[in-house]
Amino acid sequence: MQRNRRILILLLAFTLLAGLTIGERLWVRSAMHPLEVAVYPVAMDVESAAYIRQLTAVDFQEITTFLTTEAQRWKRRPAYPPRIVLHAPISERPPMNPVHSRWDAISLSLRLRWYAFRHTPFWGSLGKVRMFVLYHPLQFDLSLPHSLGLQKGLLGVAHVFASDQQSAQNNVVIAHELLHTLGATDKYDENGQPIYPQGFAEPYSEPRYPQQRAEIMAGRIPISATRAEIPRGLNEVEIGYATASEIGW
Repeated sequence: MQRNRRILILLLAFTLLAGLTIGERLWVRSAMHPLEVAVYPVAMDVESAAYIRQLTAVDFQEITTFLTTEAQRWKRRPAYPPRIVLHAPISERPPMNPVHSRWDAISLSLRLRWYAFRHTPFWGSLGKVRMFVLYHPLQFDLSLPHSLGLQKGLLGVAHVFASDQQSAQNNVVIAHELLHTLGATDKYDENGQPIYPQGFAEPYSEPRYPQQRAEIMAGRIPISATRAEIPRGLNEVEIGYATASEIGW
């Protein structure tokens, strides 16, 4: 009897968790509610810590403008504009284990959700996307770790540079990972080249190359069949037809 009761309790807990996860996803994708994004800066060194102390919500306003403009372009007129709230910095870094297998991905996802549970308010975070933005010292020869966004848990980790001159490109990275949490998938190949046609902002333009803008989930502007450039900011980026469909637009 005791064993059956424990099994029943576990089943109820898993059912509640699954229902909560699905409910959150439907909530954030609904046009009847504002998309709320909580940004938590994390400094990777002392200089970056000084940089993030002077951040304000205005530094991320470009992302909300981009999402609002693109939603209108796709005839998606939400009742409320997206809202980004900047929270106090977090001193502890989130787990950043490399992913080489499906088990690695599952393990990292669970560890990130535990990290988010410990560092953000549980009830206050329901129905919101939480973005942990990791600020690194500016080094042009430095390759940043891979950023990620999780639809399960509505969590994102964005690696960016602690520099005003990189602010516009930082917002491209944050927006890319934010859209992952809403269900968008990457649209570039193993070489970083945008995949045709879904990874092109204007897939049917003639000639095909060079493109003038980047598709947000491809992350680069296709210049030729073998070359693509990083956009300078969200003013050079669009949400393509495949991404719009994936996020419910």
